[in-house]
Amino acid sequence: MEINTFLKNFADILEDTDAALIQQETVFRDLDEWDSLIALSLIAMADEEYSVKLTGDDIKSSNSLNDIFEIIKNKA
Repeated sequence: MEINTFLKNFADILEDTDAALIQQETVFRDLDEWDSLIALSLIAMADEEYSVKLTGDDIKSSNSLNDIFEIIKNKA
């Protein structure tokens, strides 16, 4: 699993956020577009792309996109 692929997949979830803003160190909660629907889309993306069951607690305990990536990588 590659971080760049994960970041692209995350950027694809977003409609109004410039993909250039999506970096490993991006604090996803700081994105204007971040809301519960995007969180559900992230959970669905983790399931579809990586066959990983990402939980709400996984998201709550994370700050950056790299944190989410590491959780998915460790569960895969």
